[in-house]
Amino acid sequence: MGILVKIDPHTQNLIKLNILRYENAKKAFIKMNTNVEVKDAASVILIRNTKTKPSVLMGQRGKNAAFMPKKFVFPGGAVEETDFQINSFKPLNVNCKARMAYGCNETLVHALTNAAIRELFEETGIILGTKEKWTGMIPYEWKPFVDLGLVPDGSNFQFVFRAITPPGRPRRFDARFFYLDADLLSAAVDLDDFSRASDELSHLQWIPIQDVRRFDLPFITEVVFAEVISNLNDDMIPKRVPFFQNSDGLSEFCYIT
Repeated sequence: MGILVKIDPHTQNLIKLNILRYENAKKAFIKMNTNVEVKDAASVILIRNTKTKPSVLMGQRGKNAAFMPKKFVFPGGAVEETDFQINSFKPLNVNCKARMAYGCNETLVHALTNAAIRELFEETGIILGTKEKWTGMIPYEWKPFVDLGLVPDGSNFQFVFRAITPPGRPRRFDARFFYLDADLLSAAVDLDDFSRASDELSHLQWIPIQDVRRFDLPFITEVVFAEVISNLNDDMIPKRVPFFQNSDGLSEFCYIT
């Protein structure tokens, strides 16, 4: 049985004032974080043994990371200025490129592809390249490719997901996720050699797909992974690409066809 307690007018005013302060503080916080710049980014979902015992390459972000600390994620990161400056590359396939072009010019599509390849190399040591002479400037980050006589190769990428980080986060990204069948890579690529990887991701490992959800994953990673797994039996050429849009507090889920 509930008990009704009469609150005196002074206490009522204090309660109203505190509620108003809370609402104003909440609005200010959302406004402040809504103004965080949304940076373009790309990630690679690398899966091997797709027809037998598929496993995916993931690593853990540091506990002091500003974005998604201690979470297990796919290799990836923000686009850098040098990603726009690469003249030598093997481009995306026609279907992938066309879908990437949604709300995105050709220059940015090119940079996003390079960013995905560069981040995969920096965080895992795995090189996606094809034998070809490098032309134009050689940014420091790409020197290992040049030394091996390689140019970045995104021809086997499949664009599988796009998501914008919701407002209220300390960092926000417009992230494109590429799937890549590791079995298509050259036999010269040692998929278990992480010796050239930076320390940005720890505990790099190939995780059997049935075990992935046992790890501490960000929400969006779980959503993306579920979408990828649902397409594994369709030769990973998705009929449409999910787009999780978050802007000004409005969340929308649509598809790029």
